[in-house]
Amino acid sequence: MTPAIAELEDAGFEYELLHYDHDPSAGSYGGEAASKLGLNEESVFKTLMSELNTGEFVVCLIPVSASLNLKALAKAAGVKKACMANGKVAERRTGYVLGGISPFGQRRYHRTFVEKIALSMNSIYVSAGKRGQEIRIVPNAFSVLLDASFVTLTNYD
Repeated sequence: MTPAIAELEDAGFEYELLHYDHDPSAGSYGGEAASKLGLNEESVFKTLMSELNTGEFVVCLIPVSASLNLKALAKAAGVKKACMANGKVAERRTGYVLGGISPFGQRRYHRTFVEKIALSMNSIYVSAGKRGQEIRIVPNAFSVLLDASFVTLTNYD
């Protein structure tokens, strides 16, 4: 059991755990999860860590089919600039390995921002804290458990 699953169970949140065989040569962890589980890439969210110009690290959840707009993140966070955090820093701060970083059960608390398109979905998929495992959960779990903000983080064509 991962810390993410433990947090959801401790909080009494319903979730569905999905498994797939992770291929270490896969180029995109989220894309691999969507493909192997037969899911729409818009409903599978990747967990990213960014560093704000204030030195604060924040967590961002966006569909795997999208790219994080750092200017939109900075605006949502109320700062001037944001950049992607170094992968090793993200691993140390969350307690997870890249490709298995879950927004739940992280080693430290981080302010969390979720792409607002999630609110239009009945459920979304995020990493369960281990490569090859995804959790299907309702979007309001992020606001209840993580005090997350639903904001625009990506550009949609």
